[in-house]
Amino acid sequence: MTQLHFQRHRRLRQSTGMRAMVKETYLHKEDFIYPIFVAEGENIKNEVASMPGVFQLSLDNLGAELDEIVALGIPAVILFGLPAEKDAIGSGAYHDHGIIQKATRYAKEHHPELLVVADTCLCEYTDHGHCGVVEGEQILNDPSLNLLAQTAISQAKAGADIIAPSNMMDGFVAAIRAGLDEAGFAHIPIMSYAVKYASGYYGPFREAADGAPKFGDRKTYQMDPSNRLEAMREAASDVEEGADFLIVKPALAYMDIIRDVKNNFALPVVAYNVSGEYAMVKAAAINGWIDEKAVVMETLLGMKRAGADLIITYHAKDAARWLEEK
Repeated sequence: MTQLHFQRHRRLRQSTGMRAMVKETYLHKEDFIYPIFVAEGENIKNEVASMPGVFQLSLDNLGAELDEIVALGIPAVILFGLPAEKDAIGSGAYHDHGIIQKATRYAKEHHPELLVVADTCLCEYTDHGHCGVVEGEQILNDPSLNLLAQTAISQAKAGADIIAPSNMMDGFVAAIRAGLDEAGFAHIPIMSYAVKYASGYYGPFREAADGAPKFGDRKTYQMDPSNRLEAMREAASDVEEGADFLIVKPALAYMDIIRDVKNNFALPVVAYNVSGEYAMVKAAAINGWIDEKAVVMETLLGMKRAGADLIITYHAKDAARWLEEK
């Protein structure tokens, strides 16, 4: 055996202290953005059946949720709205008294230090469930841009710290940036859903946000999961148009895309750990098939290692508690 020459990699794994000394990637509470679904009405706290632990909340129940998030040290939330009424042009998205606008004002009044990210889209507010203006069964790109800009301006007026447009219309960042600047909100950053795939992992979210399309699908504007180079073109366009953050959505099956975006663009990269990813872990944990804590923390760590600076995740509250235990 003395004639063998090989590397002793295990020398750096011999103890907890040694492993901590050479650890390369870390999770922090400050990495997390927690999604919240806010519904019109009163006394609403409906657990989403496919997402255990996630609720649709009315404004009168929002306070307790925000108190918990702040107490856990999670620095940011992203708000999704469930309006009482919907129409063909999603007017509830850009109404000054829309549910997101009311929730944003409430959050900033009670927890001014909490960063509020506003999801900027029309699908939750349109009666057809698509992310833009519809003519027949065509989703029209350019007529949708003005409505998206109006939505962003209304959200900024309500106090949103960050605008997060998720619609995937061509030119949406340019339209929103121009609208915000002209309205006096040049200081408000855009967290663009720059790379958003037409994914099967969104199913539970559509239940949570009541946002499934009533006809067809979203494949004419969300990306084909087969494509990698297209993701770079999408991200490059958003950078050129004025994005300040770049989201990759989903995360788990797109770790290569997260790394590509991180390597190619000098902006913060956000991984969206989506509803289907959350639901799979929860279902397996409830059945006793996996160690939930171990799998969640490993998954989130993997997203950080792939290049994510921030993670939008429904696991944020649990992960924050587990980090505190450490």
